[in-house]
Amino acid sequence: MGSSDISTQMRKLLHDFAGLGETVTYQGVASAMGFVPPNTIHQVTTVLESLMADDVARNRPMIAAIVVRKGAVGMPARGFFDKAAELGRFEGGPMGDAAEAFYRAEFAAVLAFWDSDA
Repeated sequence: MGSSDISTQMRKLLHDFAGLGETVTYQGVASAMGFVPPNTIHQVTTVLESLMADDVARNRPMIAAIVVRKGAVGMPARGFFDKAAELGRFEGGPMGDAAEAFYRAEFAAVLAFWDSDA
């Protein structure tokens, strides 16, 4: 399967979760996508970063906000914030009130945008 096929498949998976108003863990995405070790989480994050760049280029909320760390209080991993900063969507560090506020706003925007099947 080519990288654009994988991106399309992952976007559909995340769209389904967005339609339910739910998050999914990185491991949950890896399992649903059928990624096999080694480096399954790295495989997930590589595709997520591609989706983030595509969403920013199209001026859409970043659907990658659906994916959160296991055991965390509903927050994505540091790489989400680093990539969002690299793409010009976020200023600040990956922890603290600013990161949480940014994430909550992005997650709400994702739910609103992707629920409309735009």
